[in-house]
Amino acid sequence: MTVLVIDGQGGKIGQLLVESIIKEQIPCELVAIGTNSIATSAMLKAGAGQGATGENPVIVNSRSADVIIGPIGIVSADSLLGEITPSMAVAIGQSKAVKLLLPVSHCDNQVIGVKNLSIGEMVQETISQLKKLV
Repeated sequence: MTVLVIDGQGGKIGQLLVESIIKEQIPCELVAIGTNSIATSAMLKAGAGQGATGENPVIVNSRSADVIIGPIGIVSADSLLGEITPSMAVAIGQSKAVKLLLPVSHCDNQVIGVKNLSIGEMVQETISQLKKLV
């Protein structure tokens, strides 16, 4: 199973996700894609074995991923302060992968009806859901 973690800006969410996936020893091929080099670096430092940066890696890796994890903004063009291009959002949205999206509001997306959780709590719930998928 290939798990693609996508993050941007400072990469903190992606870093926490990668650390948790490794800590929980979830059996998967873990690929970290940052929308910028800082985010990629944070996820690689957290232990991701593979990583790349930018639009084309998002598009290419979305085709073969079984699960895509990231902030909800990754499916919305021009979010993450413009780091998510329309092509990235389309590639992620059209991917056959299961998408585990964290509803963080700094992406100018608000999901009505979800609990107001800390980033740590969202990561824990995401890892719990990923375990069910694996």
